[in-house]
Amino acid sequence: MSEQSSFSSGDSLSTSLISIVLVEDNPADAELTIRALRRGKISNPIHHLEDGAEALDFLFCEGAYSDRAIDTPPKVILLDLKLPKVNGLEVLRRLKTDSRTQTIPVVVLTSSGQDRDVIDSYELGVNSYIVKPVDFEQFSEAIRQIGCYWVLLNQTPVG
Repeated sequence: MSEQSSFSSGDSLSTSLISIVLVEDNPADAELTIRALRRGKISNPIHHLEDGAEALDFLFCEGAYSDRAIDTPPKVILLDLKLPKVNGLEVLRRLKTDSRTQTIPVVVLTSSGQDRDVIDSYELGVNSYIVKPVDFEQFSEAIRQIGCYWVLLNQTPVG
């Protein structure tokens, strides 16, 4: 489901419109993340995907997203690890081993602080690993900082 009111996950859209991809199966966490980004003055388009299989289809322009161009990647992917269908570590592995997507910054944003998840994520090439704070204000502040850095400050390779 897309945060943008005119797009749903199956709609045709140009990648140039997507700056942030949020892969999150929990609707409440997705809504809080989007609100926190907006409160942090991040107005970039956000595309919300609800499971790992949908994320892979979207990012590799397959299935329902086969008409989407892969040549303009999102500025950042916010990725939960505990996802239905395909888990976040597998999504990360696929992204970082494909030359078309390996330079897209990926921030794991998850409730798991397990050492194994952190180690596996970094071994697979994650750019940042953040455990979701339980406190709403801390969560909002963490998301605001993520948006500010990865969307506004970070420089990504061209083409």
